[in-house]
Amino acid sequence: MAKSFRELLIWQKGIQLSVLVYQLSKSFPRGDLYGLTSQMRRAAVSIPSNIAEGCGRLNTKEYRQFLGIARGSNFELQTHLVIAKELGFGDSGQLGSAEGLSHKIGKIIFATIGTLESSSTVDH
Repeated sequence: MAKSFRELLIWQKGIQLSVLVYQLSKSFPRGDLYGLTSQMRRAAVSIPSNIAEGCGRLNTKEYRQFLGIARGSNFELQTHLVIAKELGFGDSGQLGSAEGLSHKIGKIIFATIGTLESSSTVDH
């Protein structure tokens, strides 16, 4: 495991995605500030936040649990991105970039959870 959550590629990508979502949602209609905009931002920020919190936990089981929460937030964000696209909100290029990065993060989270599960079954 990394010495710091900041060294984790998955956390770094989560930060990139959060910044991208904030930039993307700046162009959403003003009237939506407390709707989809807020939901997207919260879901995006939740991804690296839960990865960091899980990394700070004392055991692998808790870390896996927080990766699962980050995975759920990532799926939630993917849903918000689809809704934004359907509503014609935001720049299509930024939406595409956010979707691509979100899918990449999802794959890394899934692989990390799998690795942690494999290592915990060897330990027991």
